[in-house]
Amino acid sequence: MTTAYDFSAKTLDGEDKPFTDYKGKAMLIVNTASKCGFTPQYTGLEKLWEKYEKQGLVVLGFPCDQFGHQEPGDAAEIKNFCSLNYDVKFPLFEKIEVNGGGTHPLWKWLKSQKAGLLGIEAIKWNFTKFLVDKNGKVVKRYAPTDTPEKIEKDLAAVL
Repeated sequence: MTTAYDFSAKTLDGEDKPFTDYKGKAMLIVNTASKCGFTPQYTGLEKLWEKYEKQGLVVLGFPCDQFGHQEPGDAAEIKNFCSLNYDVKFPLFEKIEVNGGGTHPLWKWLKSQKAGLLGIEAIKWNFTKFLVDKNGKVVKRYAPTDTPEKIEKDLAAVL
């Protein structure tokens, strides 16, 4: 059976990161963008990361430019923006696609595990989130409008 730990992705620094490094941790996996109305959620995501990291939560950000060209920057620009504007310290990965033929394998799997509204698998916008338990299984999918503060109440079940 496939779990989140079977995947890997490149970090913003271009390093291959096997998700086995997160084995035994819960993950909140998010597609992000720097020029989106939901971009201020970076603040809440960072707060969740800081508050629950020692309890085994890791927040993983995946920049994506598929929605309204809201992530136009390269890796260095994304890293700089997130650091300067939101003091993001949780892991960020290279820009990926979450829909279509170029969809990152992790995101294909996430969508197949938890469909969105009306059973639709496609990601509708930036800041769609997936909560993965410590066994690497997807527990819940959240809409872009679901704030990190709303998600916090679900963390106890996976931590």
